[in-house]
Amino acid sequence: MCENNETSVTEFLLLGFNSYQETKTILLIVFLLIYSLILTLNLLIILLVTTSPHLKDPMYIFLKHLALTDLVLTSNIIPNMLHTIINDGSRITITACYTQYFFHCFSGYAQSLILTSMSFDRYIAICHPLRYISVMNPKICSYFIFWSWATGFILLQIEFISLSNLNFCGSNIIDHFFCDFAPVLSIASSDTNNAQWEDFALSVLFTIVPLALVVTSYICIFITILKISTTDGRRKAFSTCSSHLIIICTYFGTVLTIYIFPTGQNTSYEIKLKSLLYTILTPFLNPILYSMRNKEIRKSCYRQFCKIFKDT
Repeated sequence: MCENNETSVTEFLLLGFNSYQETKTILLIVFLLIYSLILTLNLLIILLVTTSPHLKDPMYIFLKHLALTDLVLTSNIIPNMLHTIINDGSRITITACYTQYFFHCFSGYAQSLILTSMSFDRYIAICHPLRYISVMNPKICSYFIFWSWATGFILLQIEFISLSNLNFCGSNIIDHFFCDFAPVLSIASSDTNNAQWEDFALSVLFTIVPLALVVTSYICIFITILKISTTDGRRKAFSTCSSHLIIICTYFGTVLTIYIFPTGQNTSYEIKLKSLLYTILTPFLNPILYSMRNKEIRKSCYRQFCKIFKDT
């Protein structure tokens, strides 16, 4: 509870990028353009995989759900961030702040598990190609997808019980562009130890454990690729997982830097820059890397456009 001379906080003030007034217009245009491209490209991937009969392999099903996590992540953050830039800050209720943080974690955890599922898919495809059809059957694929979404949703309830018991008195200023965990807890006036330990446990469960599984899968993949006798064969095998490997490095690299292994006392500028890497850059790169480097997706996109122009 707040003391007599303190006011109980009912809403927060997100500062966003108000320290960069001279680049306000540029930031607004750049973020709006990137968000428009993220929406367009990810929706295109979802549409192609859903409608094209040539994109029914597990890899493409996982890719569709990866695109969906990107849409949830960016749509949860970027529109309010644009509003914050336009108005030099924005007010958000505690309930809305927690809701934003919930969907931020929910989409991030789902993305982490889907990326892990994709690495397992590549492991089976390269290391055990003769067993691929029997192992990665539609039933197993649907299990992977369901639990990728459901696990985070279920376990997040534990953390939000602790968050709902926090009190905020006095300061309500959050020097960030969205309601992230550390900035919110930094202004809490009650004990945050339980929430911090729960968040750390969830971060380990959804970051360190999946990363360990991904690394293990790729060690096996690289060993198998090196055993291929021809250079062309090694190149083709590696090309099937190179895009996924780039996304893995970008996503887990930024998340580890921010949440698991923070480097000293980062300035608000550094924290915002690192947050932009995985809230904007990764969702922007995902569809570009997969669509530009994947021949089947390019062919399906071409077929769809030809069909549209033919019908018109």
